[in-house]
Amino acid sequence: MNGEMDASTKDQVWTQDDLLNLLEAMKVNLPQKDLAKYKTSESHLDWEKVAFNSFTGEMLIRKFRTLTELIFDAQDFIKNPYKGKKLKKHPDFPKKPLTPYFRFFIEKRAKYAKLHPEMSNLDLTKILSMKYRGLPDKKKKKYLEDFQKDKETFGHSMSKFREDHPDLVESMAKKGSNVPEKPRTPQQLWYSHEKKAFLKTHADATTKDIKDSLGKQWTQLSDKKRLKWIAKSLEMHKAYEEVMKGFIETHPELNMSNEDIVKSTLTKAERHLKDKSDGRPDKPPPNGYSMFCAELMSSMKDVPSTERMVMCSQQWKLLKQNEKDGYQKRCEQRKKEYEVEMNRFLCSISEEEQQRVLGEQKMIGFKKGSGGSKKKSRAKPSPEKPKRPISAMFIFSEEKRPKLQQERPDLSDSELTRLLARMWNELSDKKKEKYKRLETVLKAESVKKGQEERSRLPDTPKTAQDIWQQSVIGDYLARFKTDRPKAQKAMEATWNTMEKKEKIMWIKKAAEDQKRYERELSEMRSPASIIASGKKMKFDGEPKKPPSNGYQKFSQEMLSNGELNHLPMKERMGEIGGRWQRQPQKEKDRYKKIAEEKQKLYKVELERWLASLSSQERNVYKEYNSQVSRPYHKLSL
Repeated sequence: MNGEMDASTKDQVWTQDDLLNLLEAMKVNLPQKDLAKYKTSESHLDWEKVAFNSFTGEMLIRKFRTLTELIFDAQDFIKNPYKGKKLKKHPDFPKKPLTPYFRFFIEKRAKYAKLHPEMSNLDLTKILSMKYRGLPDKKKKKYLEDFQKDKETFGHSMSKFREDHPDLVESMAKKGSNVPEKPRTPQQLWYSHEKKAFLKTHADATTKDIKDSLGKQWTQLSDKKRLKWIAKSLEMHKAYEEVMKGFIETHPELNMSNEDIVKSTLTKAERHLKDKSDGRPDKPPPNGYSMFCAELMSSMKDVPSTERMVMCSQQWKLLKQNEKDGYQKRCEQRKKEYEVEMNRFLCSISEEEQQRVLGEQKMIGFKKGSGGSKKKSRAKPSPEKPKRPISAMFIFSEEKRPKLQQERPDLSDSELTRLLARMWNELSDKKKEKYKRLETVLKAESVKKGQEERSRLPDTPKTAQDIWQQSVIGDYLARFKTDRPKAQKAMEATWNTMEKKEKIMWIKKAAEDQKRYERELSEMRSPASIIASGKKMKFDGEPKKPPSNGYQKFSQEMLSNGELNHLPMKERMGEIGGRWQRQPQKEKDRYKKIAEEKQKLYKVELERWLASLSSQERNVYKEYNSQVSRPYHKLSL
């Protein structure tokens, strides 16, 4: 190995049959599921088992090529120098015709290069591309006709080349695999069909043009037309499955199984559309609250889903108990109807489709012929999770609601909400901009506040099992030779078999850790606990102070975008001051307006926050602010 071979080995020449025998012997000795890297598989291969005829294992794994082998390859190359990818370099191989655009480009490039000598090749290409796109059809016709003529000539030349060089053309043809072709999706089938029609009217269109144009058309295609291509795709998939099963049986050496068969050619939305057209009923809402939300949201189609859910939650809380019970009863009735309709639908489809549908329904606890449904317990929201910022629509609603309540006292709260949603939808984009700016400000502050809250939270308490595992994990890792998954399984098994007496010590430690967590959490929440001499006091939930003028807002923006991070702070502030002086008055007024809006918003939030404080917390806040004079804190406490 590695160069130490006897004379007989050096003179050994590898024929094509020898190479095929070698590859077959290697294939037989490889593991069935070979998922390792090439070098790993090679190092673990038993080369003595691979050895055949007069070739030993040592000869097979040499790391060099002999001069005889190189000469053999050189002779083969000299006999056929245009084999494979080099075929197009053959002197008789016909050149492909230039596209209409390239003809135009070559014709005009010299002229534009003289007119614009300062331009780079890339800029010239961009200009000529735009010029060609703007060319009228009459002028384009010349280039298209020349292209078609050359295309026909190329076809004849290619036919002649195939006749004159049949051996070279065979190597040019792609050696496609015998594996059956995968079925195409509905969109792929439609695309192939429409592409031909598109090229008839747009002969000079690029691949990107075709994709962009047809991509938009597919999204706007009606359900009826889409179903036609879905049906064709399903037919192809069914035929593919039958052919593939036969192929797997007749080719066991490929180590393929039914898992290698493409499961489906449809997207989730296409599958839903097909099922709906076959009569599959829509799933009912899981409870009365969901039904109420679905009905209320039907009048808020233009409103983002996050805003809709917030408004639905607020309106649901305003309903009386008998109204909530009414929604729940309607929901239960709808569930019973759904079970009957679903069973009817299952009887109308094949067994294979039944298995698929029941597999999907299993996730929601549906059973064929019964109404068993399992309730899933929803995790309680964490008390530490920051509240979502109010949306633009919510700000608008809160502003207009009092006035509407006075003007329309006959409307209920839900009807009032629907009216406000319609008013919001009819509002012009220019008027919506004001509320959207406020929403953006609130959202940014909410994200920052959430990050600060998470960074300040104490470590979560550990369970008794976690504490015990932490104390013994070293021993288990040593026992299982640092195999963490095995060590974890062994620890879980040991903990489950431990008696309660053995666990008591760890349960006590877990209780102490829980107390520690609660103590630190209460200390963190208490404003009185963080008063420290010489340090700025932080109050939990206190709104962040806004910029007092346009320059401060501009400074904050420049500091946060990181553009001047390479400068020391003193030079950074000097640069910001210089840039502010160079700003036009219109931009300065814009920053001033943003600062004023933030100040107004800050005052509203500060009043709301102060109202939420207890008398003790308010006194601490008042005492602190009496010592430190800060603007915007002159509100009545």
